[in-house]
Amino acid sequence: MSNTLTQLIASNTGMEIDRVKTIITLLDQGNTVPFIARYRKELTQWATDEQLRDFHDIYSYTKNLEARKDAVLRLIDEKWLLTDELRTQINQAENLAKVEDLYRPFKEKKTSKATIAKAKWLEPLADILKKCTLSEQDFWQEAKKYINKTDDKKTNVWSQQEAIQWAQDIIAEEVSDHASLRDDIRQQQNSQVALKTKATKKFNPNGVYKIYGDYKKKLADMPSYAYLAICRAEQEKQLSVSLDRSNQYIYNLAAKYFVPKQHNTSVSYLEEAIKDGLKRLLMPSLERESRSDKKQRADEAAIKVFGENMRQLLLTPPVRGRRVLWFDPAFRTGCKLAAVDETGKFLAKDVIYPTDPQNKTKESEDTILALIKKYNLDLIVIGNGTASRESAVFIKDMIQKHKLDIDYMIVSEAWASVYSASKLAQEEYPNLDVTIRGAISIAHRVQDPLAELTKIDPKSIGVGQYQHDVDQKFLGQKLDEKVEDTVNSIGVNVNTASYTLLQHIAWLTATTAKNIVSYRDEHWAFTSKTQLKKVKWLWPKSYEQAVWFLRIINGKEPLDATGIHPETYNTTYQIIEKELDIKKNTLQLPISITINDDQIQQRSEKYDIGYETLNDIIKELQRPWQDPRDDIDPPSFTAEIMEIKDLTIGMKLEGIVRNITDFGAFVDIGLHNDGLVHKSQMADKYVSHPIDIVSLGQKINVKVIDIDLDREKVSLSMKSETNTTKTPAHKPTKSKTNPQTEKTESTSIKSNISRS
Repeated sequence: MSNTLTQLIASNTGMEIDRVKTIITLLDQGNTVPFIARYRKELTQWATDEQLRDFHDIYSYTKNLEARKDAVLRLIDEKWLLTDELRTQINQAENLAKVEDLYRPFKEKKTSKATIAKAKWLEPLADILKKCTLSEQDFWQEAKKYINKTDDKKTNVWSQQEAIQWAQDIIAEEVSDHASLRDDIRQQQNSQVALKTKATKKFNPNGVYKIYGDYKKKLADMPSYAYLAICRAEQEKQLSVSLDRSNQYIYNLAAKYFVPKQHNTSVSYLEEAIKDGLKRLLMPSLERESRSDKKQRADEAAIKVFGENMRQLLLTPPVRGRRVLWFDPAFRTGCKLAAVDETGKFLAKDVIYPTDPQNKTKESEDTILALIKKYNLDLIVIGNGTASRESAVFIKDMIQKHKLDIDYMIVSEAWASVYSASKLAQEEYPNLDVTIRGAISIAHRVQDPLAELTKIDPKSIGVGQYQHDVDQKFLGQKLDEKVEDTVNSIGVNVNTASYTLLQHIAWLTATTAKNIVSYRDEHWAFTSKTQLKKVKWLWPKSYEQAVWFLRIINGKEPLDATGIHPETYNTTYQIIEKELDIKKNTLQLPISITINDDQIQQRSEKYDIGYETLNDIIKELQRPWQDPRDDIDPPSFTAEIMEIKDLTIGMKLEGIVRNITDFGAFVDIGLHNDGLVHKSQMADKYVSHPIDIVSLGQKINVKVIDIDLDREKVSLSMKSETNTTKTPAHKPTKSKTNPQTEKTESTSIKSNISRS
């Protein structure tokens, strides 16, 4: 690890050199981010999962940057063109774009006007033109010397005009390749250039892009979601997009490098060449770069929202110990039922027709009552799809009519179809059709969201914005990381977890996870973590990294049920025996420990163990198998379903946050479509990002401020009564929407680093 690399990373992260070196060493040793965040806190100075992920990205980028610098220096040196000044410029470059700019003049190019001109031996004429010492008439006469009438198309030059044109083409390419000029224009574009849109013939003035039909905003200030929306509209050919810039200002920047202060009238030919180089070569290249960079940053901002939504979704508290009847609403095809026990085991299925057009209410009640009685079911879960309102009314009336001691709740059906049609679903339930598989999946999702949602590709879980428009590889990588961090923060019972859940544990691959399940099935339950060492392809490093995140409940070793790493078991028992007077063979968890910070520090020094590590050990002894989801409000039962026509302006409701975007939060208020709380309506103060105010699954009180019946959209507010915009309460509006303009843009933590 070079000092230059370390210093670059320190500069980009704001960390001290020693801390940077330590984290790099830990990563290079093959340690995973969750392992480092949990077990090497003292070494990293308590860096979190997210900080370490960002560090890893910057580390990878910086390594690639240094590798590219070395390659560029070698390639230029092989041509005997590397000067000391150029070497210094390349070594001091802070990003890949700058390195590529410096290498651009030396790069092997495909056939261009300039390469053709050089083959005609017109570089000397171009050099004369760049000096501008001749008058326009004298330069015209000078060009006569380069006329070369031959039968070879590669070398012939038929006239003075043609010779001058070829010379101008050489200069135009030099303008395009000039590193400092490109950097100057890039900085101007980053701060000044605006993006403009224009509606095409295909534009729908009442569609989702209606606010972008005639839109202009500085590219740097444009919100990420707005840019992604415009990109999608452009792809659908509803909008044409261009960058608005000052051509004269850009020409002045170029003239600074190419027009001599003392020049003759031949400068007119030079000016033509400069303008051609700008218009034909340089500006299109930089505009593509600007838009690509903006797209990258928009992707990063959107993916960050995706990741946080995913984390919150995975942390949804499980409904433990409930025997669930899943109710999949429908009209003509009937409502599908699926029953599972408290462990998630599939019990029974059926189809009933309580809704239009059959309206077989009595028969449907009898079927559900029989299932409840036979399988002792105590929770009915209703999907929020078609006929959900009618189904909820049916279930509510049935419970009241028969005075049943059973709860019901309404949940989102989203993503059930993704799982039900997957290869995994076919493996798990080969004899059931896709509708029943989906029903079982949602029932499981209520019982344990973490275990069930990890069966679905994170990219298919649409919690965020424009998921199909962002870089799919980058999205997959970041969501996988977020799933891994979340799963590892909770831990997994190795004797009950599916391989799809186990594969998200640090250092466990899908193959290793399947081998753990196979070993478990063959040898019954694991009784100690040391047995994991016998699993095929679970190598020592994999064991070291994964073992903390795995739990064995009621095994031979009490500490195996905790998040205490086996590497600290001996120290833990020393503390238990010497400080608490509890013998190893009599240990029963949890144990009560009263200890203050000073005492933890004293024992940390006494037993040569880090303060944070010891603090974590004490917490695990006090609360083994702790689950952070237990500290979150559980989902509510008996939700009501309404129709949009039931709403009125000013109505106050309780809702649940279902999705968070850069511009607001979508809230389930009992309609088929969620209502929107724009971030301008989230608080009585300025809100930078909705994530600062709400979280996924949170219950919030909202007020209806606008109803769009045509588009079936509802606008909501969380503001206090005195700060909510007053709207006449006599009737809803028809086609009014909230303006979605922004003062600032949500940016990535790593906004100063380009992935390109």
